[in-house]
Amino acid sequence: MKKLIMLLMLAGISSAVMAKDIAEYKQERLIAKILNQQVKKHRSIKSSVHSLLSRYPEKVDVVLKVALTRYPEKYRDIMLGALSAEPVLACDVIEIVIKANVAPSSELVGIAIKAEPAYAQEIVNTAVQFNPGEIENIVRVAIRTEPYDTSNIVNNTASNYPSKMLNILTAAITAIPDQATNIVKEILLLFPGQADTVVTTAVNQSNDSHNNDIVNAAIDSGFDKDSAIAAAIAGGAKKETLAKLHN
Repeated sequence: MKKLIMLLMLAGISSAVMAKDIAEYKQERLIAKILNQQVKKHRSIKSSVHSLLSRYPEKVDVVLKVALTRYPEKYRDIMLGALSAEPVLACDVIEIVIKANVAPSSELVGIAIKAEPAYAQEIVNTAVQFNPGEIENIVRVAIRTEPYDTSNIVNNTASNYPSKMLNILTAAITAIPDQATNIVKEILLLFPGQADTVVTTAVNQSNDSHNNDIVNAAIDSGFDKDSAIAAAIAGGAKKETLAKLHN
């Protein structure tokens, strides 16, 4: 009796899964048909995606999957169409497009943030979650695209991925070199126990003209002066260029 009940339950689950698969297949065919019709009428894929998601934002997965499968080279227009229809879908859009593997994650992040800068941090979080190996490029492009959000991007990403702190520091400094000192201060607030590696990395990635300010930032954050100077020298600074440091 128990075996019979189990078989019936499995049959019921299989039927439900099959019904769901059929429904999704029909949705994909319908959306593919609509997109094809609109493109044949010389309507852009960007406009078509915008129109569909303005009416059916809950279908973002299906709409983007179909659009990217049929027009992968149009990924920029597809993203812009989706984001202009529903900006709140920014995280969904970046996740779906990254998974479609149509372009480097960092490039996709730049497109999304430029279109919707208010969601910069959320876009970065999502991109790094699905492609942590490209964290340095993602952060660099994000900051270059939306430099006004540098502090949030650096702090949030470094807090979520502490083992990648030096990659994030490098990305931020190479993105906006003139802000190296402020970036160092932000990182040291989060990682005061790693001041030596922070200073060494920051000096190594910065112009010589920033060396004094980087060392002073470390000292102001509580790092010993002699240790800060030694870390800077290890990063490539010349001792004579550090002569104007405060006591």
